[in-house]
Amino acid sequence: MRHVPVVVVGAGPAGLLLAQLLHAGGIDCVVLERRDRAYVEARIRAGVLERGTVELLRQAGVGERVAREGLVHTGFWLSVGGRRHHVDLAALTGGGAVTVYGQTEVVKDLIAARVALGQELVFEAADVAVEGFLEERAVVRWTDGGSPRAVSCDFVAGCDGFHGVCRASIPPERLVVRERVYPFAWLGILADAPPPSDELVYVRSDRGFALFSMRGPNVSRSYLQCRTDEDIAAWPDDRIWAELRRRLGDIDAALVHEGPVREKSITPMRSFVAEPLRHGRLLLAGDAAHIVPPTGAKGLNLAASDVHYLSRALLAHYHQGRDDLLETYSSTALARVWKAQRFSWWMTSMLHLGSDPFDDRLRVAELEYLLGSTAARTALAENYVGLPF
Repeated sequence: MRHVPVVVVGAGPAGLLLAQLLHAGGIDCVVLERRDRAYVEARIRAGVLERGTVELLRQAGVGERVAREGLVHTGFWLSVGGRRHHVDLAALTGGGAVTVYGQTEVVKDLIAARVALGQELVFEAADVAVEGFLEERAVVRWTDGGSPRAVSCDFVAGCDGFHGVCRASIPPERLVVRERVYPFAWLGILADAPPPSDELVYVRSDRGFALFSMRGPNVSRSYLQCRTDEDIAAWPDDRIWAELRRRLGDIDAALVHEGPVREKSITPMRSFVAEPLRHGRLLLAGDAAHIVPPTGAKGLNLAASDVHYLSRALLAHYHQGRDDLLETYSSTALARVWKAQRFSWWMTSMLHLGSDPFDDRLRVAELEYLLGSTAARTALAENYVGLPF
């Protein structure tokens, strides 16, 4: 049986970025992905990158296009009761900013780089099974075009998402799972229309939350708070555009530009963490280990921070014979994960409409305090641009 140092399961941003960093450090790995390349490159996901994530992409050798095409934002807007208030990220953090660059583009860049390097990347890997990770040597099996394949490895990086096989392969008694399911969802659209502002707009209205984002100067990504059991067929395009204008309010409603809707979906909101991240030779990263509600724009960025810690640990193991970073990988990564969970929970709780009148009044008080306090906005800005890795 062929042996490789690392098998990466999952060709999302976490798995591909890890593979790229390992290759840069001279460590061979195999990347397995159950979907085909077209599907992976078309998945619409996150679009706001922290400065640390952008730097990590640069270190991995795939930072050229994000530097050229990414939209650098030094602030964003909070719209409360129909009036917009600016949060100046640069002024509050000493020059901090985020970059708007779609996860689809990050994945395309990483796939193109791996293919150009001639490194092994298997799409449509069916029936992936992870075995022996609590023993001396792990084995990963899959089916490729109907033919069985298998490799042994020193480590398996489980980067295969919330529904992947890696976390599911861990004995339940070895995992501690903490979860919160929110009583609302987001109805999201991707449209060929200019966004209403050149910076993101977060909306807290009496009709519910809304978010106006973008994927470029002429492509808008917008969201509406909705019920978890919402029927998307009940939301034709005209109704969505009208509701976006209502939630933004009379003063700014005319800023909403309509255009052809490319994609429409409903996303439930949840927070989820499975601990620890290491189980012998199996190491979890990204959505395989944790999910955050997208309000704080932390999902992709948490995957990147996991990969930062994990790549350092693996490189130290192979090049320096050190295992201290592997031994502390879980605790180090989870410390940042839980800070991001707190921030995402806070943003989600503060901006969404709930069913409890007392809680809703507390949310209003929280926003009033935030808008009137430089210290509170500084804490918001520090978390939004990204805590240090």
